[in-house]
Amino acid sequence: MLRFEKILCPVDFSEYSARAYDYALSLAQHYEAKLFLQHIVQPLTSLYPYYAFPNSVNEVFWDLESHAKERLSQLMIARPSSGIEVERYVHSGTVPDCILSFAESQGVDLIVMGTHGRHGFDRLTMGSATEKILRKAHCPVLVVRKPAHDFVRPGDSLEPVRLKKILFCTDFSEYSNRALAYALSLAMEYNAELTLLHVLEDVPPDDDLQKCVAVITQRLDELAPADARDWCEVRPAVRIGKPYQQILQIALEMETELVVMGVRGRSAVDLALFGSTTHRVIQLGTSPVLAVHI
Repeated sequence: MLRFEKILCPVDFSEYSARAYDYALSLAQHYEAKLFLQHIVQPLTSLYPYYAFPNSVNEVFWDLESHAKERLSQLMIARPSSGIEVERYVHSGTVPDCILSFAESQGVDLIVMGTHGRHGFDRLTMGSATEKILRKAHCPVLVVRKPAHDFVRPGDSLEPVRLKKILFCTDFSEYSNRALAYALSLAMEYNAELTLLHVLEDVPPDDDLQKCVAVITQRLDELAPADARDWCEVRPAVRIGKPYQQILQIALEMETELVVMGVRGRSAVDLALFGSTTHRVIQLGTSPVLAVHI
């Protein structure tokens, strides 16, 4: 079973990143993991010329760093960690580079982040912070949005995150196995209902459609190990249409509490070919999305 031992949660003090911290804290409590809380200060010299400051750039940064650490402390006080080890860090640099380098240096195995942050977390387009993190992170990234529905719940000390309905999306490639491993592990850990989804974008002739759906359903059934049904309910699902639209639709219908998807490749071309589906689901959906680099 896969476990999370070190979790990183970057925050910009918006309500969206605070919600991501709720999720990160709840997961850390569940797995008894170490939690890193990170805030990033944009380099001052990239915003203003050196001569714009009455004091040295270093002194101004120290003031910003001190203020950020105080706000991180306030966030930690407002959301008690219940014995979980939480460390706070303030770094200076570009958002994606700071997150990626810190995650790698600390051996982080999960990044939890919110959308609609001040530093581009809401711009899920080529070149944004989120796009770069999803494409280059060496660990899964859990992206949390502010929910439009009550079934997507944040975690807190009284009611932790409850993952009872998980949706795994697959294209049957060999690379999907890593993402599937996380979906199965989470379903087992939380005793969740797991739906395995494949979307047919190229529809066969009517005479072959029923046979094609039957074959795909069997392939979905075979994805889960034989003993998986001993500890969770596994359901295959086949939809027809645009992948991201069908994923969003079934997630809404099922009141899915987590969508697990893969992000393939590290180049912009790889992302355009496959990862764009993941990005659209993150951008347009309401459920948290666990994006696993495959």
